[in-house]
Amino acid sequence: MGSAIQVGNIVKTYPLGDRAFTAVDHLTLDIAQGEFVAIVGRSGSGKTTLLNLLAGIDRPTSGTVRAAGADLGSLSESGLAAWRGRNVGLVFQFFQLLPTLTVIENVMLPMDFARKIPLDGRRERARYLLERMGVSDQADKMPATLSGGQQQRAAIARALANDPPILLADEPTGNLDSTTADAVLGLFADLNADGQTIVVVTHERDIRSIVGREVTLRDGRVVSDETDRTRVTA
Repeated sequence: MGSAIQVGNIVKTYPLGDRAFTAVDHLTLDIAQGEFVAIVGRSGSGKTTLLNLLAGIDRPTSGTVRAAGADLGSLSESGLAAWRGRNVGLVFQFFQLLPTLTVIENVMLPMDFARKIPLDGRRERARYLLERMGVSDQADKMPATLSGGQQQRAAIARALANDPPILLADEPTGNLDSTTADAVLGLFADLNADGQTIVVVTHERDIRSIVGREVTLRDGRVVSDETDRTRVTA
């Protein structure tokens, strides 16, 4: 099984007055294709910064990030945007569906930007993804009329629009009640069972029962990296 993501000794610092704040500190991580990995840790541990580096939204101060076959450091900003559109699906805590578009139009939008899916197949694919997420009956409604759980399901469908090899999620259940959160995490588990590589930043305490691997950060460093097998044999 090949690597979907390879992170090599990355550091990310931000200016803070006359000093620099280190959000990610000499972090190395290898994620295989088809893995379902949870990144956990307290607020300020570097979780979201790491996810942004994996997505090419931000660049490391030093070190290397390779994902979906590309060295992100070698890409221009426009190259990163094109790479991200084709290779990464992003799911956020607050859904970020465009309020002026219908649900199905929101799902089609990434296809229009990336042009990876043929024009005549985009609406059909969007409807298929919404059906898979269990919200096809909401396709022609505006996002504001949907519940939080329905909006997150639609957002996951949008993230899958271009059939990306990597799915990244930042606190995808943070704005949902516990029952709805469990259902959304179940959708991620189903996608992973079909071979989708997933990295999720989360505070969910029961995430270990769903993911295959849990990486804990503290002060921008990996302090624990546990898989199902290591937990069983420990």
